[in-house]
Amino acid sequence: MPSDFALKTMNAVHRGLIKLTGGRVGWQVAMPVLELTTVGRKSGQPRSVLLTSPHQEGDAVVVVASRGGDDTHPAWFLNLRDHPDVEVSLKGGPKKPMRARVADAEERARLWPKITADFKNYAQYQTKTEREIPLVFLEPR
Repeated sequence: MPSDFALKTMNAVHRGLIKLTGGRVGWQVAMPVLELTTVGRKSGQPRSVLLTSPHQEGDAVVVVASRGGDDTHPAWFLNLRDHPDVEVSLKGGPKKPMRARVADAEERARLWPKITADFKNYAQYQTKTEREIPLVFLEPR
């Protein structure tokens, strides 16, 4: 599983690519990329991370708290679970206030097969861990 250092390094390289290209490269990988800003659950400080969004429903954006199939949840997920008011910048656009919520069992049962059919890496991540990988809705406030 990727270490915290590896994940932070990958995020920094991704940010650098976006900055170096003036945003022409990096906001669309296999799916749209967004910047999620949460409030640190311990520090109380803003924390930003680049994430992919495999699914959108209306104004809501869905992200997957996979952490590459690690047995622990990503820090950003723990932050938004404790402080669900977040900011989201989709494809480099302006930050918008949003509220995060974990998909309920019915929503996950409906969406997980679609997401894993379109993006097989998520299905592989789920095989690496016993935790159920959460889906998170980011919805306009």
